Amino acid sequence: MFGSAAVRALVAAFLCVLLSDYAVGQNPPHRTIHVFVALADNQYQGIVPVPARLGNGLDARHNLYWGAAAGVKTFFARSSDWTLLICGPHPKPEVLERCTFKHRNSDLYLVADAYRGDQIRLAILDFLDAAAGANPEPITVTSASGTSTLMVRGGSSLVAYVGHDGLMDFQLPLIPRKKNESHRDAIILACASKQYFSEPLRLSGAYPLLWTTGLMAPEAYTLKSALDGWMERETNNQVRERAAIAYDKYQKCGIRAARRLFFTGW
Repeated sequence: MFGSAAVRALVAAFLCVLLSDYAVGQNPPHRTIHVFVALADNQYQGIVPVPARLGNGLDARHNLYWGAAAGVKTFFARSSDWTLLICGPHPKPEVLERCTFKHRNSDLYLVADAYRGDQIRLAILDFLDAAAGANPEPITVTSASGTSTLMVRGGSSLVAYVGHDGLMDFQLPLIPRKKNESHRDAIILACASKQYFSEPLRLSGAYPLLWTTGLMAPEAYTLKSALDGWMERETNNQVRERAAIAYDKYQKCGIRAARRLFFTGW
């Protein structure tokens, strides 16, 4: 007979294996996208100053990258392709709001976190942590089809960072390393992200589905267009082309310039 301590140890080990398999996405119940948004902040970020109302990193409601017309929350909430399920405050102290969306025509969920502008360093670290497959987080959401459990952060199929390229201004105290063999795609909508995020993203093990080669406005129309292609399992170059077309449509920069701005792969 096993002693009680041995039994407890065996049970704990068994549960750990089950959770590990589930967490790394070997048999995920739903595909998820996790978007990490660093709110624009005139005071704490090295951005070109924007109007005060748009550049207040403590005001998610009006922020350029969140509550404004082309911000992640507003743009996806107004999209006919996505349904906003819930928005709630402070899932963690550094995050002002978390919104969860479900795609109307597929079993795909998008979770977006609005990080305080003065916490951009943590937003980038959390993004890279998720890209590495670390700290998968289960969350429960309710939609018209019922209640579902999602795995986000390191349990996501795709992770995205939206905001200022803080790596232009500071170095990270650590760089998360690849935790498992699950495939994760990454989108980084920030200025010159291919130049500044190459080393940390390579160490994370995630694949750069879309990133940038120069200065840009990291607004949500580019993200949505890229996700449209990703969901349809288009080629990486088709996803890149969608992003370029959307960027040119809103920024009027010319399609050739938009194509030069976006890059896919290594």
